[in-house]
Amino acid sequence: MLTRFRGRVRVVGQALNAEEAERLVKALDPDIVVSDVRLRGSVSGLDLCRRLAEADPKRKVVLLSAYDDEQYLFQALRAGAAGYLLKWIDGEELVRYLERAAEGETVVDPTMAGRAVASAARLQAGEFWPGAHLGLTQRESEVLGFLVAGLSNRAIASKLVLGEETVKSHVRSIFRKLDVNDRASAVAVALREGIFR
Repeated sequence: MLTRFRGRVRVVGQALNAEEAERLVKALDPDIVVSDVRLRGSVSGLDLCRRLAEADPKRKVVLLSAYDDEQYLFQALRAGAAGYLLKWIDGEELVRYLERAAEGETVVDPTMAGRAVASAARLQAGEFWPGAHLGLTQRESEVLGFLVAGLSNRAIASKLVLGEETVKSHVRSIFRKLDVNDRASAVAVALREGIFR
């Protein structure tokens, strides 16, 4: 949580999870909240952003993420985020982006901007991927397809050239978005919704 200070920014609070963040935001009233997309506990950074935006539409939330998938960016903007930046940004650059967000600009990591525009154009043209209507990203849709085919996390990681922990993260996100607790239920939803046959 940050407050502007002599043209720069000052950290006024830190939280370990979404619930603590919400309490601190109420108590400290920061100008900007910087949150990871992934948080400890059951509430994600996207959920936190949505809650903070609903409580105060003027509240600025900038999300930091390791995910450079433009669908996460779109979800963040739909949740009311004032920005979406990748975690490998350096400190000085982060401060500059936060200053721009404080002035009312929506800030997006430049490496994602071009791809996001291209994806938006495809979406506008009606080119959707399986599961888009349920909020799944393209990558999550690929992972779900492999779940339907019965592949293990290790096998999916090999097919997609990803780390196994990254695949596990995608699987958790799929479970959350489909409101299920296990692979069999995710597969059942995918088949029921006609995402994969």
